[in-house]
Amino acid sequence: MRLLSVARATAIALAAFVSMASTSYADSGAVTLTIYKAGWIIGGSGGGGSLTFQGRHYALSTGGLDYGLVFGGSKTVLHGRVSNIRSPRDIEGVYGAAGAGLAVGRGARAIVLTNQKGAVLELNGRQVGLMANIDLSGLAITIDRRR
Repeated sequence: MRLLSVARATAIALAAFVSMASTSYADSGAVTLTIYKAGWIIGGSGGGGSLTFQGRHYALSTGGLDYGLVFGGSKTVLHGRVSNIRSPRDIEGVYGAAGAGLAVGRGARAIVLTNQKGAVLELNGRQVGLMANIDLSGLAITIDRRR
């Protein structure tokens, strides 16, 4: 009986080890986004950028909506990284945020966002324009297959 118990424990441990060894681990990549935003109560944003992942470059498209106190227009250029992705397609999805900000002329911007696939964007950069906001916003990112 004891030998059967040891054999069962060994089999379970071996199965766990094999499944862990075959699991692909998440990786990270570099991201640059340029986002144009404008609004009055309801705002919209759009733009593009790039993802560098495992030595390859992918063009990105962005678009989104903002709702709350939104006034003005701005251009934001963000640089940073995306983590917890296994393939370039994992960056695609909707990223949501609640935020507040004020940019008159030039301002700094930093943000951390997560999508439904678990990809985490950590971005910072510069915002130029006149923009005041206290809002809920959503940003959709897709790989631009036209470029």
